[in-house]
Amino acid sequence: MPIPDTMRIANLAPVCSLAFDFDSLLPAGAPSSAADTTSELDAPDSTQNTSVSNSTGQNAGTHPAPDPGIPVDANGNPIPIERQQPQRILGFMPNFRTVSGGAKPHPPGWKYNFTVATHQATDYSSFLFLGLTSLMAEGINEHPALGKGVGGFYAYNWRGFLDKSDNTYLSAWLLASTFHEDTRYYALGAGHNIPIRALYVISRQAVARTYGGHQTPNIAGLGAKVLAQVVSRYYYPPSATTFPVLAEKFGYSVMRDVIFSSIREFYPDAAAHFIRKHREKMAAKSAAQGATIH
Repeated sequence: MPIPDTMRIANLAPVCSLAFDFDSLLPAGAPSSAADTTSELDAPDSTQNTSVSNSTGQNAGTHPAPDPGIPVDANGNPIPIERQQPQRILGFMPNFRTVSGGAKPHPPGWKYNFTVATHQATDYSSFLFLGLTSLMAEGINEHPALGKGVGGFYAYNWRGFLDKSDNTYLSAWLLASTFHEDTRYYALGAGHNIPIRALYVISRQAVARTYGGHQTPNIAGLGAKVLAQVVSRYYYPPSATTFPVLAEKFGYSVMRDVIFSSIREFYPDAAAHFIRKHREKMAAKSAAQGATIH
């Protein structure tokens, strides 16, 4: 079953500098010209009904034909760029389980949830982050029993992969499907102040959606974190399976989710701002060059 528009993989883009092509900040299908961006951001009434004359001279109200490349909401209206969730944040960080504001998401279910969980668990970025966190854990000697050097890195790495995979499949597939919970992130988006949005991000650790769109305790999300720690007792040394250590790992897992959800919540606003400023600058530069030529 295909991944929805908000979850498909985009091409890898550099993340070490803000000097890259600003079009890479856009979700797939978003307008690329300065005029299109200004219209999308500053003229929301462009999607309202317009009056046109037919061949008999009578006026008829009609919607302009939508651009098939621009994401639309449940009513068929284009989603403003500041509410569009990119497939990858900064062209690198996977954002497959986030729904653009106002978009009609793909219906969840056993097969679909499994596909998304597999997509998330096996994405190339997961292995890059895993290697980085393994190096950090080895560097601070988090679990001395796992050793140091190449052998220690390998010991941290495969255990970290199991930790992440267990949590992903439990939260996004098994528990989510069993309890009919939609554990995707639905951004609150522009129109709310920053403190409210920040509190909303934190609350998503304890609150999820049912398949019907109602609020429900996040059993799948929190339960998966607990079960993942329980399962980890079978492949970590005894010194790493005491209650304080497992509780600390659970806390780190929650903290990582809050940080990533914060990025998902506020990134579209920042991307839209920088895209608009960049294109206004390019448009002004182009106009100045045109005036010089003439």
